[in-house]
Amino acid sequence: MQDDDVRASCFAALDVLQAKHGPELPYTSLADGFNFRGRRVAFLNRAYGIYRANVQRGPAALSINSAHAQKRYQDTGTDDGVLYRYQDGPVDNHFNVWLREAHRLRVPLVYFIGTRPNWYVAQYPAFVEDDDAAERTVLISFGEMRGPFEEREPVHIESRIERRYVVRRVKQRIHQAQFRGAVLPAYQDRCAVCTLKEVRLLDAAHITADAEEHGEPLVSNGLSLCSIHHRAFDEDLVGITPDYSVKVSRHLLEDEDGPMLELLKEFHDRQIVLPRRTAWRPERERLAARFDLFLSRSA
Repeated sequence: MQDDDVRASCFAALDVLQAKHGPELPYTSLADGFNFRGRRVAFLNRAYGIYRANVQRGPAALSINSAHAQKRYQDTGTDDGVLYRYQDGPVDNHFNVWLREAHRLRVPLVYFIGTRPNWYVAQYPAFVEDDDAAERTVLISFGEMRGPFEEREPVHIESRIERRYVVRRVKQRIHQAQFRGAVLPAYQDRCAVCTLKEVRLLDAAHITADAEEHGEPLVSNGLSLCSIHHRAFDEDLVGITPDYSVKVSRHLLEDEDGPMLELLKEFHDRQIVLPRRTAWRPERERLAARFDLFLSRSA
């Protein structure tokens, strides 16, 4: 495999960063690059999208990236992966050559997907599955890292059916990261119920579930909740009224099971923290429908 040592170092460094920050990485954590034989190597080239490191011996890209809300090079999702556009200019400019060589050599790379300004999800291993020079696009598919943690290796998935399953899983992960990247800043990176400000413990909870007809990934369909309150909200142990008041289920209010439960109960009848912008606040109609469900399940 071309530059397998460089790629292994890159993937291992990203494993460490994800363990520290979670699946969504701030650019500040990527800016210093990773160590390869005593040299610092960049993870990506944000300006041009397609990146090959100077320490590489082979001609194939190490990473590609899509910036947040970038219109000029808008990626297109398909059942088989993501259509990623060539750089403008000649088909054989060096950026496009790096991308196309990744297809010819079938090497793994990192696909950095922007979720909000200066935040990325790093998806790896990714593979350039197809190359269409006429359309100036490549098809990016996703593989898996397999093996013991310290010896994980990138694996290309040969079965199209299995690849489609992985693509669906990756798209869901990206969707959740982008939704989280929109909702958490609206609440100033704190839990709407308890105001916890540890970002690694915060989630974006859907009011109307995304699987439902009107479950759009809108900030007004979301709540920034800590992990405990998110789970309690999803399980209808905690509800929020259309007037933004927290309600704890009667079952929990009547139960006595130690200090952690008391921490849930103490927010009963409190008002949630709201985003400053009116357009970002939870839609009352959505909260009303969800609160009706809470009442029916907590009776």
